[in-house]
Amino acid sequence: MSFEPFAMERWQSTWENRVEYNLSESGVHPLTVAELLAIAGLSLDDLAPHRLGYPQSNGSEPLRAAIAALYPGATADHVLVTNGSAEANFCACWHLIQPGDRVAIVLPTYMQTWGLARTFGAEIAPIWLREELGWQPQAADIDLAIAPGTRLVVVTNPNNPTGAVLSEEAIGRIVRQAAKAGAWLLSDEVYQGAELERSATPTSWGRTEKVLVTNGLSKAYGLPGLRIGWCVAPPPLVAELWARKDYTTIGPSVISDWLATRALAPGVRDRILERTRSILRANWPALERWLASRGGEFRYRTPEAGAICYARYTSNVNSSALAERLRRSKSVLVVPGDQFGMDHFIRFGFGPPATELEAALARVGEALPGPIG
Repeated sequence: MSFEPFAMERWQSTWENRVEYNLSESGVHPLTVAELLAIAGLSLDDLAPHRLGYPQSNGSEPLRAAIAALYPGATADHVLVTNGSAEANFCACWHLIQPGDRVAIVLPTYMQTWGLARTFGAEIAPIWLREELGWQPQAADIDLAIAPGTRLVVVTNPNNPTGAVLSEEAIGRIVRQAAKAGAWLLSDEVYQGAELERSATPTSWGRTEKVLVTNGLSKAYGLPGLRIGWCVAPPPLVAELWARKDYTTIGPSVISDWLATRALAPGVRDRILERTRSILRANWPALERWLASRGGEFRYRTPEAGAICYARYTSNVNSSALAERLRRSKSVLVVPGDQFGMDHFIRFGFGPPATELEAALARVGEALPGPIG
C-alpha cells in the first residue's frame, strides 16, 4: 500500500506553535476551560472530581445523545464519538474504500480524504468547485464524476478552503447522483454553525439511506483542544467504524467527553456558536480592508462560513515559496494553495483575536511592499 503524505497538516503541525502569528487556522480563537465552564454555568470545582479512567470508547451515552439530538431521526446508536472529525473521516475511509474503488471528491477540500483515498488505492474522480461560479460545481462535472459503480462521494460543506456553501441545486444533484450510483455520501460538516451571516448550513443527514456525516467541536465551536468529533451513520455502519476505532485511539478522554456534553447542551451550544459568529463578523472587515488595500494583488470571494478566505494573487511565484517566505521572514503562518492542489492562492485565517489579526496582516504587508513577485 502506498502512502500519501498530508502536506497541509504536516506544514501546520510543524510550524503553527512556533510562529508569532498563526493565520493558517480555519477556526476562531479557542475558548479556555474556564470560559467554557462559565458559559455552561459551571466552575472548575465541577470538573475536579472526575476520575481519569478509561472512557466509554464510542463516547458516553449522554454525549452521543446530545450529538444525536442535532440530527433529525438519529439516536445514540447512530453516533460514534471520535478524536476529532479527522478520526471519523479516517475510520470511514478505511472501512469503505478498497483498492480500485471509484471515489468522487469535491475539490478543493481539506485534503485528508483525498490523501486517504489515494493511500487506500482508490481511483479519484474530482468534482472541482469553479471560482467563476462562486465556488460552485458544474452539473456536468457532478454527473461525470459520480458514474455508475462509484463507491464513495466526499463533500465538505461548508467548504474548506473556499468558505463557500453548496447551493441546494448542487448538493441535491450530488445526492441524487450518489443514490443513482449506489454510493455512500460522506458529508464533512465541521464548519456548520460558523456561518458569517446566513443561517446554519443544512445537514445532509437523512437525504438518503447511505449518508454518513462527520463533524466536531474544533471549528464552529472553538474547542479544537478537546479533540472531540463524531460520525453519524446508520447503526450497522457505526458498529463497523467503532470496530476500526479499536485499532486507533480506542476512546476519547473522559474530561473531553464530559466537557463536550456540556458544550452541546442546547442553551450552551447556542451561546458558543454566537461567540464564533461574533468573532467572524468583527474580524472579516479587517481582512477585507487589508486585501482591498493591496492594489489589486488579491482576488477573493467573501466567505459564507468558517474563519477562512481563499485569495488568488497575481504573481507567478509558487504559493509554498510565498508561504515559506512569510514564515521565515515575518513569523506569520498561512496555508499555500498548492497544498489544496491549486497554486497561486493563499488561505488566510481570520479567527485570531482582532489585535493579533491586525498585527499579522501588517507583517504580511511588510513582506509584500508591492507586487508579490
